[in-house]
Amino acid sequence: MAPNQAPSHGISSHGRTRPNAGRIRRTAAAAAAGLTAVALLSACSYGSKADKSSDTKANAAATAGDSGAKLSADTVKIGYFANLTHGTPLVGLQEGFFQKELGATQVKTQVFNAGPAEIEALNAGSIDIGWIGPSPAINGYTKSEGKSLKIIGGSASGGVKLVVNPDKVSSLDDLKGKKIATPQLGNTQDVALLNYLAGKGYKVDAASGAGDVSVVRTDNKVTPDAYKSGSIDGAWVPEPTASKLVTLGAKVLLNEKDVWPDKKFVITNIIVSQKFLKEHPDVVEAVLRGSVKTNAFIKANSDKAKADANEAIKKEAGNALEPAVLDPAWADIDFLDDPLANTLQAEADHAVTAGLLKKPSLNGIYDLTLLNKVLAAQGQAAVADAGLGTK
Repeated sequence: MAPNQAPSHGISSHGRTRPNAGRIRRTAAAAAAGLTAVALLSACSYGSKADKSSDTKANAAATAGDSGAKLSADTVKIGYFANLTHGTPLVGLQEGFFQKELGATQVKTQVFNAGPAEIEALNAGSIDIGWIGPSPAINGYTKSEGKSLKIIGGSASGGVKLVVNPDKVSSLDDLKGKKIATPQLGNTQDVALLNYLAGKGYKVDAASGAGDVSVVRTDNKVTPDAYKSGSIDGAWVPEPTASKLVTLGAKVLLNEKDVWPDKKFVITNIIVSQKFLKEHPDVVEAVLRGSVKTNAFIKANSDKAKADANEAIKKEAGNALEPAVLDPAWADIDFLDDPLANTLQAEADHAVTAGLLKKPSLNGIYDLTLLNKVLAAQGQAAVADAGLGTK
């Protein structure tokens, strides 16, 4: 997912380096190539064996964060987007939940504009842990033959809508011949739209976007201008872009929640470098404690959390969201610890249906051991990995 507010280059007021625009364009192209490359991967199980020393290391430092002691790493490098669907890191960093759990281990952050760039940074060791959408996580895992990352927790569900120009599109049966934008070829919303159109019987070439419905890949930052100019008739996009289009006169034709069982689907996960997980399970556990406590804070203090997220977006992107955009966007996102693993497999299947990749093996993509330990300590039920966990 591409963000809606963050600039594409430069240094923030906190000195956090962002990828420049040229790099984002290159990584976006790489994402498309990567989806094709998945087809060349073998169908073997990609999961690695769990480090038998992980539990011992984690137990030894379980309370280190609360005591202020430094954990096994001097720093932990965290990546995320300046986007409402990444509300957990936005709020958790703003409120200090992560640093409290990490004690003397310092947090360093990097803000990204696109999932492929974040996966690249994780693979290069520029970040250790990141918040990211399901499609980049799937692509990063399969391209590395299961060696680069693990999904260790959930973060958000929902927050995606199909919004259209009501003068041009009157119903879901009126999409033929229309131009509908998605943020990026092969990104989470692109896959969702292509899968939806296929289910409706529309024929669309996944690579070019040409067909019964024209799928136009447009960066979220420029989608509102594209809508105003009439070059697109609608967009299948995450919040707050969807609500921004509504302020410009668009109407919500479909909330993606309505096409999923129980109205839940993963939009943001937490990933970690397998190397960092093996070497610093105590640090990973501390970050997960911060995430769980942040999500609880968001549920109990929605207005304060919403203001925190908006302030973080202002710091990173230079502009806060107006209430007419912020309020409906925030209300449509559910923040949760469960990674909704069954929907990840479904999203991978949707990419297959859309013609973007051959069926990948996601065996071993999850390691929810530490998350379930944190949840148990909070008196909460364990979450499931849908049979895709580390063996």
